[in-house]
Amino acid sequence: MSESRTLHVLIRGRVQGVSFRAWTQHQAELHGLKGWVRNRRDGSVEAVFSGPADLVQVMLKACHQGPAGAVVETIETLDGSEGDRDLPTRFEIRRTT
Repeated sequence: MSESRTLHVLIRGRVQGVSFRAWTQHQAELHGLKGWVRNRRDGSVEAVFSGPADLVQVMLKACHQGPAGAVVETIETLDGSEGDRDLPTRFEIRRTT
């Protein structure tokens, strides 16, 4: 079994208006990850993924592609960020910030 990891990501590019949040939630649930995803007013998507390190890495790799219609330009990552406090028991979509 893999060690647990929490990763905070900021995804930039054409990532809003292409169902990126719903796609992210679906992918995270398929991998059994906890966390959340939300749009940001600057046009980016922000997410926190938490679970087995190997599955978090798979999710990060998937985010580089994203759903159909997305064009991911950059992804910034931060391990064990403040976003990992009080994670929901299921992966959720949060309000725009």
